Amino acid sequence: MELDPNSLERIVPDELRSEDRTGAETLRLSTERYEFASQFIARGRVLDLACGVGYGTRILTDGSEAACGLGVDLAESAINYANQRYANMRTTYQAHDAMGFEDPEGFETIVSIETIEHLPDPATFVARVSKMVLPGGTLIGSVPVTPSVDANPHHLHDFSERSFRRLFEPHGFREVDRLEQDQPFGLFAVLSRSESRMKDMRENLLGYYVRHPGALVRRGLSTLRHGFKNRYLTVAWRKSP
Repeated sequence: MELDPNSLERIVPDELRSEDRTGAETLRLSTERYEFASQFIARGRVLDLACGVGYGTRILTDGSEAACGLGVDLAESAINYANQRYANMRTTYQAHDAMGFEDPEGFETIVSIETIEHLPDPATFVARVSKMVLPGGTLIGSVPVTPSVDANPHHLHDFSERSFRRLFEPHGFREVDRLEQDQPFGLFAVLSRSESRMKDMRENLLGYYVRHPGALVRRGLSTLRHGFKNRYLTVAWRKSP
């Protein structure tokens, strides 16, 4: 499968067009999340699970000379790109399904940015990943915490801040820091799909709301509370020694 730089779910920094304001803002937010995560990396093995084209994995490993990073993504096209563009002596990439990935050696740090909302079974994913974090290690994850399933056909779950945190409570983690981000969006730009990236949004959104009235209620309440913006939460958890 060819790498599609205009996908709603794929940021390729080198391919961003100057008029793609949504893509540029999405890249800025993604980079901020990786920079936030990098401050918790001092040494050892680092896993970037669902790494996309790999720019974030390099941010993680470039921040510490004592760390080596592995980026894993389901899309072979993204991994091929990552190996050509971002791999080096301390940063490698491999294609694998995040739901099935295992590594018996474990990792000092595991990062998974904007992943859980895509997966059929978030609780099982968190349980599997938690086992790969070494004692005293750090797990960093992020999700949208305003509705996204209605507009984004690639998302399977909506999360609140509370429901996201609840996934990690049974696994011996202590929250040590968080990053909150807002991404305003123009209603006209969304409805008109004026940017190439927005053409990947859900078709017939009105019909979706008719079939899923609860989604319309959630969208309405979110808009009343936060306005026309998407909100994201990134949390760093420390595993008990």
